[in-house]
Amino acid sequence: MTDLLSDLTVATDPAEVGFDAARLQRLDRRLARWVDEGQLPGFLVTVARHGRLVHVGKYGHRDVEAGRPVTDDTRWRVYSMTKAITSVAAMSLYEEGAFQLGDPISQWLPEWAETPVYVAGSELKPVTVPQTEPIRVWHLLTHTAGITYGFHHAHPVDTLYRLRGYEWDTPPGADSAEVSRQLAAMPLLFQPGSEWNYGMSTDVLGRLVEVIAGKPLDEVFQERVFAPLGMTETSFGLRPADDPDSLAQLYGPGVTLLPPAFADAAHSKPAFLSGGGGLVSTAGDYLRFLEMLRRGGTAADDADAGRVLGPRTVAHMVRNHLPGNVDLETYGRPLYAESPLRGVGFGLGFSMVLDPARYGAVASAGDFSWGGAASTAFYVDPVEDLTVGFYTQLMPSSTLPIRPYLRQLINQALV
Repeated sequence: MTDLLSDLTVATDPAEVGFDAARLQRLDRRLARWVDEGQLPGFLVTVARHGRLVHVGKYGHRDVEAGRPVTDDTRWRVYSMTKAITSVAAMSLYEEGAFQLGDPISQWLPEWAETPVYVAGSELKPVTVPQTEPIRVWHLLTHTAGITYGFHHAHPVDTLYRLRGYEWDTPPGADSAEVSRQLAAMPLLFQPGSEWNYGMSTDVLGRLVEVIAGKPLDEVFQERVFAPLGMTETSFGLRPADDPDSLAQLYGPGVTLLPPAFADAAHSKPAFLSGGGGLVSTAGDYLRFLEMLRRGGTAADDADAGRVLGPRTVAHMVRNHLPGNVDLETYGRPLYAESPLRGVGFGLGFSMVLDPARYGAVASAGDFSWGGAASTAFYVDPVEDLTVGFYTQLMPSSTLPIRPYLRQLINQALV
């Protein structure tokens, strides 16, 4: 087995950490079947338990047309898995007393002070009312601010986002300050805190982090997350010294190439540093981040060096913050997101399984996770002391039921 992390011990026998080796191979066989059937270009999956790397599965190609296979150093667009890193960076500022979770964001982003709220009408003639509750920091972290995505195609405000250039992209040349101003000029879907809707809240959170920290988001990430964890291969787009062939190609259903505008955007640092979806990373780098979460905020088990967050802060982030401890199906809007809605809650940047039976897959209560638009995904299971990372480049992430299969096939191998 290839050791993706020099400082993560490799379990030479899966039985050392409670896995049945033969059962674990079922995971790779099922994923490889999608590749062989022409539904998935290739994949890389990591499984670690008790801080030991127990399985690395990889198969297929990072670039089908060029015949380049998936390798350990393949770089992946992690899209919304960026959100977890933005949320951690924000909470590191919280730990320093830079803000309280209930603070209105207009203290730092005045453009959001009077954003109207949609109540009726079309995207061309929306009927709006004033906010009765200001957008607070915790609303951004929990996706309860009333901000949306243009690609949902479920509401007139979604359409308005698309008309302004916000679907899978942002207006050319707009930086995070301008994006925040433009989003604040469009109506909210609902009064802040009254519902859950997956949207560009974490992009606004990224801008908030920049203003509070007084520096660009990439510098904040480097200082507060990447450097402490030794994450040297994660960045907003490829850097000048990076090999462009290391970046996996981006595909749509049926492993068809997406338009160059999708794929090419990640080949260089963009004007807009998207806290909601702008990073590229390797499986090894992101595993460092997942292991930090599993350990309760630190890069190592036996030292405080490399600590990113305190353990109580991590625990607070991964508990359900939806009112009344309800699930996303009850409190959220009935649209596709990066997680099933039944039996799942949402915290400060992460979803978590509240009820495994209602969720519909073998899982632990308290398992927390998120994923990205190109079908990447991760979960951390505190009960089993387990981290799982999955990487491919297939849009949209609803194309294949990869996420429930991961839990199903990994958890059945725990004996």
